[in-house]
Amino acid sequence: MAVPAEPVLIQLCDLAGRARGTGFLADDLGTLVTTHEAVDGLSRLVLRAPGGAGEIAETAAITPLPGCDLALVATSGLSAHPLVVATERPPGITVLVWFDRWLPANVTGLADVTYTATDRFHTIEGALELDLPPQITDQLRLNARATGAPVLDAATGAVVGVLAGAVHTPYRASGFALPLRASAGSPPEAQRAPLERLLARNDATVPGWGRDLNLAGALQLTGATVATATAALTAPGRRHPRPDVERELRDFGESDACVLALVGDPGTGRSTELAAWAARRAAGSTPRPTVWLRGADLRADDSGLRDALARTLAEAGRVAGSLPPPP
Repeated sequence: MAVPAEPVLIQLCDLAGRARGTGFLADDLGTLVTTHEAVDGLSRLVLRAPGGAGEIAETAAITPLPGCDLALVATSGLSAHPLVVATERPPGITVLVWFDRWLPANVTGLADVTYTATDRFHTIEGALELDLPPQITDQLRLNARATGAPVLDAATGAVVGVLAGAVHTPYRASGFALPLRASAGSPPEAQRAPLERLLARNDATVPGWGRDLNLAGALQLTGATVATATAALTAPGRRHPRPDVERELRDFGESDACVLALVGDPGTGRSTELAAWAARRAAGSTPRPTVWLRGADLRADDSGLRDALARTLAEAGRVAGSLPPPP
């Protein structure tokens, strides 16, 4: 089984060079996700990316979340693409587990597990049970190389969970992963907040597609429709400033109103003003999903705008190379 998109994994070591775990970047700030067991008891970490690049993470850069056996590490010099975090998945899906190579496994169910940290025990609800060969499952127990590695949806490559080596149940010693989405609701508030902020940044900065469509993916997809359709209308020298119209459009965008009518005689610049507003709305410091549709995009057999919207977004996805063509 092939990995949908080969992710970059970061190796964690102590200052003596001993392996402590694996991690992956999850946002545009360089936040690394790993297990708490990988950082437990350490004040400094050595992070190594493929190709030899690395850095040392000091205590202030490490956010331990022992209540869900996770840790976040702020990095600054690691060149790796962040991975999109999947939406919640039900048991029964096929995943890929990293253990020196990518191994297929099935999620057979959810379990409440016990994490044994150096200071105390933690009960974690809703861990993913992984169906792996017994010899692999046994080797994952307290494995300092594998813990913290992302567990991927085999169909999309999105991160379903984080492989854990120090969690267990009374009937099973290893073979569990920690779901990031579900874990956000189980630890104490002080530990839940950093994870929720990370998930929000992941949604806003790492594009997800298909069933993992998030804000970043939606902005990229809808932005392609605006850029393609309005390029000619917003070309330099084409548009003349109209402060009154700009103000009305800005006020509409900041209001709770659902419909705006922009009227005027042909040639007065209605399409140009709308194109400029759409371009501003789709860009800037706080972009919002914006789709450019025309009357010509509707077809006689459409049941509503949703059909035209689906065609426009599918075409934008093909142009961007992000979505396969429809069958």
